[in-house]
Amino acid sequence: MEDSEALGFEHMGLDPRLLQTGPVVEQAVRGLVLVPTKELARQAQSMIQQLATYCARDVRVANVSAAEDSVSQRAVLMEKPDVVVGTPSRILSHLQQDSLKLRDSLELLVVDEADLLFSFGFEEELKSLLCHLPRIYQAFLMSATFNEDVQALKELILHNPVTLKLQESQLPGPDQLQQFQVVCETEEDKFLLLYALLKLSLIRGKSLLFVNTLERSYRLRLFLEQFSIPTCVLNGELPLRSRCHIISQFNQGFYDCVIATDAEVLGAPVKGKRRGRGPKGDKASDPEAGVARGIDFHHVSAVLNFDLPPTPEAYIHRAGRTARANNPGIVLTFVLPTEQFHLGKIEELLSGENRGPILLPYQFRMEEIEGFRYRCRDAMRSVTKQAIREARLKEIKEELLHSEKLKTYFEDNPRDLQLLRHDLPLHPAVVKPHLGHVPDYLVPPALRGLVRPHKKRKKLSSSCRKAKRAKSQNPLRSFKHKGKKFRPTAKPS
Repeated sequence: MEDSEALGFEHMGLDPRLLQTGPVVEQAVRGLVLVPTKELARQAQSMIQQLATYCARDVRVANVSAAEDSVSQRAVLMEKPDVVVGTPSRILSHLQQDSLKLRDSLELLVVDEADLLFSFGFEEELKSLLCHLPRIYQAFLMSATFNEDVQALKELILHNPVTLKLQESQLPGPDQLQQFQVVCETEEDKFLLLYALLKLSLIRGKSLLFVNTLERSYRLRLFLEQFSIPTCVLNGELPLRSRCHIISQFNQGFYDCVIATDAEVLGAPVKGKRRGRGPKGDKASDPEAGVARGIDFHHVSAVLNFDLPPTPEAYIHRAGRTARANNPGIVLTFVLPTEQFHLGKIEELLSGENRGPILLPYQFRMEEIEGFRYRCRDAMRSVTKQAIREARLKEIKEELLHSEKLKTYFEDNPRDLQLLRHDLPLHPAVVKPHLGHVPDYLVPPALRGLVRPHKKRKKLSSSCRKAKRAKSQNPLRSFKHKGKKFRPTAKPS
């Protein structure tokens, strides 16, 4: 078997053999791309179609990752596309139903994001899937990290592989990506500065806020809610479909700010315990299976490291979410005085041989926003541990009520559904409406006339509008009354 292993690639290329045409070559599925999620399947399909733009008639790609489109997928597979993209479970399902046959035609196998496949619980499906493949084919195994799961997958799929290990891809240059650091004396200063940056629209466009724990994510979201700044949390406790829905809403512009962690899960993996060895595995125990990699955010203007990244590599993964496709981007890192040494490690990795400063100091005068401090403290007092706990419970409760998988259970156990619906209402935090409005006297003098804080116009009810209209038409209260002029009717002669 001729095998290759490419560690560090993010996207697959087209093999020239897929373009071989002639009277002898029969139409068949010659390429298979395995990915851990439906979101990545859509990205892989889109990338292959872009690469095959000038030979679209010769190379057809089918995505079979969606479980709800089985009937239409069988019809597409009957036409034998050149490349099939999907998750291991969906590919195995089509193989078992004989709607997809690969034993006599497959030439290329591509496994993308290999380190996520086992942590997403696809080990058993992969082993069963390999039994449906021919004895001779070329395999590509691509991963951003080399952990024990990748090693197990390498032994399972590859034979005498050639290893291509690339260095960590460097970030764009300063003309495209601007990287700043701002030293905050206290934790309160970090919240104060973030509030001022977002409320005064000093950070424009879509932004990603990174913190180190899930508890910090909700604390930050509830804090910003006090000032009517809408954000959403990418919570690893929620199902994958819900997380993809949040990312889709962010990409469509429903939210301008997403709060996330590197791990996207709560807690660290258990040491000494292999993941994914059961039928479904432990899907929420891999710290690399997070938002920092493998998920596509569109048009991110700024990345804000509210908490300093735990490792220099994590900083690169975070910063890589912005300044894509020749678009400009900004990375702003909040640093406490006790974190200066760790920040130096990050700068050392970024600078390499240049030894020049990469993270420039962010020019911002904290004394200019001292007028916001009492509001910041008021909001921080409202976000208690109990409020954070109830905010997380509220999201999980909503997921239970709208879960398709639990619909059958609730039909058999209506009392459980009734108890869940009529449970005591949760009140995560008391939102004070006056904090959402920023008076002009609080805006720093240097920014007056340049920024416009978010203001909500209060809509009048229909009864109020009618009363106002009647008041303006009262001739006794206004000299601007314009009523209908009386016109005498003409008498017939």
